[in-house]
Amino acid sequence: MLEIGIDGRKFPQAAELGPFKLLERCHELGYAGVFFRTVLDITPDLDQALLTDVRRLADELGLRLDMGLGKVNPFNTPEAPEVRDLGDGDYLKGMTRMIEAVTAIGCHALWVDTANYQRHGWGLHAIDRFRTDVTWPEQLVATRNFLRRLAPVLRDHDAKAAVETHEEITTTEIVRLVEDVGADVLGVTYDPANVVVRGEDPVQAARRVAPYTLLTHLRDVVLYPTPRGLARQIRACGDGMIDWTALLAPIVAEAPVTVLTIENVIDRDFNDIPIYDPAWQEGHPDLAVGEALELVRLAQRYTDDVAAGRRPDPDSYYTEALDPLDFVTRSAQTLRATLSDIPDELEAR
Repeated sequence: MLEIGIDGRKFPQAAELGPFKLLERCHELGYAGVFFRTVLDITPDLDQALLTDVRRLADELGLRLDMGLGKVNPFNTPEAPEVRDLGDGDYLKGMTRMIEAVTAIGCHALWVDTANYQRHGWGLHAIDRFRTDVTWPEQLVATRNFLRRLAPVLRDHDAKAAVETHEEITTTEIVRLVEDVGADVLGVTYDPANVVVRGEDPVQAARRVAPYTLLTHLRDVVLYPTPRGLARQIRACGDGMIDWTALLAPIVAEAPVTVLTIENVIDRDFNDIPIYDPAWQEGHPDLAVGEALELVRLAQRYTDDVAAGRRPDPDSYYTEALDPLDFVTRSAQTLRATLSDIPDELEAR
């Protein structure tokens, strides 16, 4: 049966705990693994002895240990100067060193992402997909080319880069990257809360990426109408509008993943989805109208639930419903209960 893990960067008090105490806290609370967003969160200078000690403690506690690398979009890599610094100015060399360090301690499914969600006040340009100095298709080509250069390093170390379904990229585009570069070196980190920002239904998105999903960042969402389209707010799994049974079924049946990681948040986390903006529409040539309409349906259902008192409104959820640790606990309860309701797929694994 799939087990539940935690995010080593966003878990409550993670920075204060440090990697060793965080692993102990994870074990104490009954979780099965810790995902560190990048290896540099543990050791900025890739101290191999320290990494070996982290691996040893994880093994002693019976925990899965997952690591990440960083940005793989060359138009975004200047925002990760620490990787370039590792390579003495050579970004590819820096990432190669990271791969060598993490695979040496047995971590082979390695998180990467393609861009950032910038300042919310920037409107459409808050997401790098809508940069005007370089088009998104140009960014995708550059990303594919960089991943092709990285592919021999990944193959040599029996590793795969797991591209996150981040706010700027669609699952269709990620699957194309996997197919173009090779499923032997690329996979997916599936985050269902992000795909809605690109107008995708989380369940349909899960079906697209399930065969390639190596890692997960699981959290729920609510959607509600705005004059420009929709807005997203992150919620604990089970507190939002996602049908978790439908979403997890293809993951359980097809994904080469053993631990489902919860990615908690600690604030209201609003994001705009301006589906009525012609520029937004033009920027989504692969948009499935039926999936966008499903998001509109979910937004209407949430609005009805708030009016009927069945769910808290966006302004009160984080003040009334839970604290950061509750977010993780409630999510884990939902995921475990859902997994227990998918016996056929579980037996198939």
